[in-house]
Amino acid sequence: MVLMIVSIIILAMAVTGAIFNIAAGAITRPAGAVRPLAQWPAITVLKPVHGTEPTLAANLESLFAQDYPGVVQVIFGTRNANDPALAVIAQARAAHPDADIDIVISDRRHGSNNKLSNLANMDALGRHPIVVIADSDVAWAPDALRQLAVALAEPGVGLASCLHVGRGDAGFWSQLAAMDISYRFMPSVLTGVALGMAKPTLGPTMAFTRKTLEAIGGFPAFGDVLADDYEIGAAVRGLGLRTVLPRFYITHGCSESSLIALITHEMRWTVTIFHINPAGFVGSIVFHTLPLALIGALMAGFSTVSLVVLGLAAFARVLVRARIDIASGTVSGPLFLVPIRDLLSFALFCTTFFVHKVDWRGSRFRVTRDGRLQS
Repeated sequence: MVLMIVSIIILAMAVTGAIFNIAAGAITRPAGAVRPLAQWPAITVLKPVHGTEPTLAANLESLFAQDYPGVVQVIFGTRNANDPALAVIAQARAAHPDADIDIVISDRRHGSNNKLSNLANMDALGRHPIVVIADSDVAWAPDALRQLAVALAEPGVGLASCLHVGRGDAGFWSQLAAMDISYRFMPSVLTGVALGMAKPTLGPTMAFTRKTLEAIGGFPAFGDVLADDYEIGAAVRGLGLRTVLPRFYITHGCSESSLIALITHEMRWTVTIFHINPAGFVGSIVFHTLPLALIGALMAGFSTVSLVVLGLAAFARVLVRARIDIASGTVSGPLFLVPIRDLLSFALFCTTFFVHKVDWRGSRFRVTRDGRLQS
């Protein structure tokens, strides 16, 4: 009797997750045309780097290929004068001699978060009223800056970040990492926003006015937090402003070359999310639709009802993958790998409850309840 009750609960969660996946597929649309602004604001793009990625040169080229009518300043920053990314930046600079480019090399610290320290050092050279942060592993479509400028021009908007899909840049394991971003994380974001249950700020690309950045204390105010995107978004909303996700996609390059690298990276984020938003993390179990349906069917002895639920879960996952691929114009991974990726994601979800420290660039940290790093 207990086994039957538990199986019913698990199957019910699987049905809920399937409905959410189908809903995410239904509301997923390709980006529309960008409406023109009477005056396009000048933009400073901050591009922090740390070593090289397999497609760093192509990622940088997508920045210089922007079809933006206004003035754009690009600032690259690193903490290491011997950073190999500097050679790639030099090549990009030579290929675009008319671009407004600055490079900041400084190891000055503003807290435990090296990326935020890097951004704080870079921003000292920023000159323009719009600030855009773009991670080194992202690639943009040519209209990305237009989309962000239009989003920020809406009344009451304080920050715009971007939907993104994954792209495997280093073989099989990086492809699995990309699939988790595209086919599990993005559907949960889309559904959460549509239902008013979530107000996410997604870190790979964020844009805000300099006035807003100064009002929240600048980058040094977030120098000791790991989930800086989450905290920056919360601070902007604390000013009474909205954080928005324009309906276009950027591409997030994944470079995990081994299973250990994939697990280390993803565990860092699952542990961080669990610590700063435990209720939301626990509730996200329903997005592990296929593993739940499989476990429920196994516990129910593969009864007719449980097989129907399993079929519904499989259909939902096929649908949401197809819709994300069409909307983004990117295929993150083949259909036959979706069940493998879903089972791995569920295993990491369960493991999160027993992990207390994370690995970040070779150092071990404990994430506190307010998202801060402790060695």
